[in-house]
Amino acid sequence: MTAHQPRTRGRPPAADRAHVTAAALRLLDEEGLDALTMRKLATAVGVQAGTLYGYFPTKTALLTAMAESMLNGCRAAADEIADPRERVLTLARSLRTALLSYRDGARVYAGTHAVGPNTLGFAEALNGALRESGLDAAAAMKTALLVLHFATGHALEEQAAIQSGPDLPVGIDRLREAIQDGDYPHLAEAQDHLTGADFAELFEQGLRLLTADLP
Repeated sequence: MTAHQPRTRGRPPAADRAHVTAAALRLLDEEGLDALTMRKLATAVGVQAGTLYGYFPTKTALLTAMAESMLNGCRAAADEIADPRERVLTLARSLRTALLSYRDGARVYAGTHAVGPNTLGFAEALNGALRESGLDAAAAMKTALLVLHFATGHALEEQAAIQSGPDLPVGIDRLREAIQDGDYPHLAEAQDHLTGADFAELFEQGLRLLTADLP
């Protein structure tokens, strides 16, 4: 009589979770976050929809895994930089680049609380650089959160503008018209900067302001 191997209980293998996460990121790029459903993902992976809940019990859990995957290698560019301030800048740029690398990447990342090595490693590197710059633990954490929120929010605005498509010029024209009635003189004077912003330039300016007090 051949003995049967006992069935393994608990969470599915990590490799399977990674496969589902990768498929979810591909589907995200193809169709966007609003169209990403567990049913569509199950079809893409080739399993029943109920099977996915063995890997990710909720969509939030799936989004958290996707956010963790997005940050893979995000800290690598800063690891060899000696100057702590430059390391902070490089990490912030890497986060923005990572989020912009996926359609709706910033929307996926915002609000997640991943505890994987990519996310925690990035946070540790950012906090470490801020501590080396001379900040105490509390100030370093607060500054790190400011940098994270700035990079995420900036990426959200960038991707929203990109995805506005043909609606963007219409919105800009309406804004220009609305500020010409004399009630908003400061906005009218700066309208070219208001409606023709260079996102990369604005991001760098924001980083400089956030890190201005670092040595």
